[in-house]
Amino acid sequence: MPGVTLETKNRKLRGYEFFEKVLGSPKFIVAPMVDQSELAWRKLSRKYGAQLVYTPMINAKMYAEGVRKPYREQNFDTVHGEEGGPEDRPLIVQFCANNPDHLLTSAKALEPYCDAVDINLGCPQDIARRGHYGSFLQDEWDLIYRLINTLHENLSIPVTAKFRVFPTVEKTVEYAKMLERAGAQMITCHGRTREQRGHRSGVADWEKIRAVKEAVSVPVIANGNILFYSDVERCLAATGADVVMSAEGNLYNPAIFQPGPEEPSSDTSSTPASQYLTGSHPRNTHLALEYLAIVKSQKTLTTPSAVKGHLFKLLRPALGHYRDLRERLGRVRVERHERDKDGGSAWDRYEEIIRELDARLEVDIEVAKGKSLEELSPVDEATGFPVLPHWLAQPYIRPLPTEPEAALPPRESEKSGVEVVECAVGDSAVRGAKRAISEERPEGDVAGRTEASAESKRAKLGVDEETSAREGQVPSAVAVG
Repeated sequence: MPGVTLETKNRKLRGYEFFEKVLGSPKFIVAPMVDQSELAWRKLSRKYGAQLVYTPMINAKMYAEGVRKPYREQNFDTVHGEEGGPEDRPLIVQFCANNPDHLLTSAKALEPYCDAVDINLGCPQDIARRGHYGSFLQDEWDLIYRLINTLHENLSIPVTAKFRVFPTVEKTVEYAKMLERAGAQMITCHGRTREQRGHRSGVADWEKIRAVKEAVSVPVIANGNILFYSDVERCLAATGADVVMSAEGNLYNPAIFQPGPEEPSSDTSSTPASQYLTGSHPRNTHLALEYLAIVKSQKTLTTPSAVKGHLFKLLRPALGHYRDLRERLGRVRVERHERDKDGGSAWDRYEEIIRELDARLEVDIEVAKGKSLEELSPVDEATGFPVLPHWLAQPYIRPLPTEPEAALPPRESEKSGVEVVECAVGDSAVRGAKRAISEERPEGDVAGRTEASAESKRAKLGVDEETSAREGQVPSAVAVG
């Protein structure tokens, strides 16, 4: 089983040796996602094919100071032995930071519980700008070098980094080479620039990822544009990367890394939808119930906002057909003190609604009996992607706005070559003129809004990576960096 062993723990492995001997040469990685790549979701993702998972981003300053005990408990529970335990490996812990001392203190505290520590250099959100971390450090190469090198010189495990590209290939490549010189033993390249978020999300640039891969000697993870299982091979072929990372694709379908039960039949293999239907798309209510069962079985507590966010994403297609259940799900409120450690009975209200939804879907499935998946998955003319039956897990896609400027590359500034565009929810897995978006929070979800507000206030450097949990939305929790 991958992870640090007796053979490797006394010797710090680097680059491909670390990638192969500790991580097990993974091909499928789940991204760090604030309030969404928590332990329960990591377990579910591993069951469906994920081979390496990151924790949500942790604020290094707040974790290092340790003055607010709930922050440590809520972000990485070391008491119950589940996070970073045998079932949670291999695991990479991600921090945001702008102070090498804070970063080292926090990293040392979690060093025994993970296989590497990652530094967030990619968050493009306003909260990162205010907190001075993520992609808003990308003009301060000396500081970034010190952050990485401090961990490289003082940890017994490797340091890695996740970053966004610059507008030019040349600067992107030089940046990646600097990260490697500083000591990063693996790098994740998100093929979008800092200002590609919200209505400017656009398409991730796989050519820049390829250029990075060809310029460095450490393993490279490609991030961006992964919506379907078939996108994995396309991305690897286009970028030459060693491995692929998924964020939103995983949130809407945690089985995104799992091949389908069989190849499409010969008479339908040439349909427009067939190229996208090679992967696994389980029944979404079954995934939701599996996730709740994991949440209830753990000693490690899961935040109510994480649970609600996952359920709305998983069940989005079905809830669109049964809006009464959507409204009921939105009204469920679980207080922190209700999450008991002996079975999690507080989550039963969610389970009751999901089972009612599942019963309704059973009727719909019976009506569609005898038709192939291709026949049930018409291609949306506006996006070019198939829309699967509403009872199956699937990506959430919409066309980009029609405004021409929204699809244009960012304008350059004198300082950094990028223009900071202040807009809403950021990272989306997209291709061409399509992008995935986050599920809107139903009206009446006061609990979710309160939770999002509390999470935001908790972190001065920011608890939300690629997307802030905005009032009126389920936390979108898309890829960090």
